[in-house]
Amino acid sequence: MDLTILYRGPLASCDYDCPYCPFAKRRDSPGQLRADRAALERFAGWAGQQTEDRLSVLFTPWGEGLVRSWYRRTLVDLSHQPHIDRVAIQTNLSCRTDWLAEADLDTVALWCTYHPGQTPYDRFLGKTRQLAERGVRFSVGVVGMAEHLDDARRLRAALPGEVYLWVNAAEGHTYTDAEAERWTAIDPLFPYSRHPHRSAGLPCRTGESVISVDGEGTVRRCHFVRSELGNLYDGSYRRALEPRTCPLAVCDCHIGYVHLETLPLYDVFAGGVLERIPAAGAPA
Repeated sequence: MDLTILYRGPLASCDYDCPYCPFAKRRDSPGQLRADRAALERFAGWAGQQTEDRLSVLFTPWGEGLVRSWYRRTLVDLSHQPHIDRVAIQTNLSCRTDWLAEADLDTVALWCTYHPGQTPYDRFLGKTRQLAERGVRFSVGVVGMAEHLDDARRLRAALPGEVYLWVNAAEGHTYTDAEAERWTAIDPLFPYSRHPHRSAGLPCRTGESVISVDGEGTVRRCHFVRSELGNLYDGSYRRALEPRTCPLAVCDCHIGYVHLETLPLYDVFAGGVLERIPAAGAPA
């Protein structure tokens, strides 16, 4: 079975204070961090044992995972598993990058977000250059807020042409055509993010070949649909995997709508769906 897993454990702490994020500057207690580490290690152990399946894993923590040693170690370990096609994580790239020397660079990948005002521009750009020099697969992106436009333009100009810079529409913001045109000049795929996608009753790969897993092993079709399909560790979720339509009115997050079968994004991002890297020849 080919299965894509979006894993989100209990980690909620982040070293940034972004005004558009409800989890900014949260602190997990030592007990909460131990629980997150135990949950991640349990998941990684399970993933390593699924040798009869083909797995792809994207870690989508509410907080920043790569400042924690257990996330770095998990990505390294899973990257060397022959039945795992891709292991990726969403990160603000505030961590060091030398740990990637131990990873299989054919498997590991990073989805990096630049947050102007939270880290010096030169520091972030320097981290991306380190990734490029190491040959790491990565994308870079920003939230499409007006105050980020100049930084985004500057970053796009400085990044190598083959590095995709994506733009996420700011939550709750309506873009005029002129505003959207400015962001599309940076990210040709911004029109997919500009408006929420109508999804009610439309076929989606989540719940069939894509699942969401939390720290307890509870399986849902995606992060945005709360109904449960079973548990990862007792195998009960497998009986629930089947073609499904979306029960929600709209889907407005890339990690959700990328899986809608009515959109061409599996072709656009072929080979790089989890790390948000367009296929060669796709607009980027």
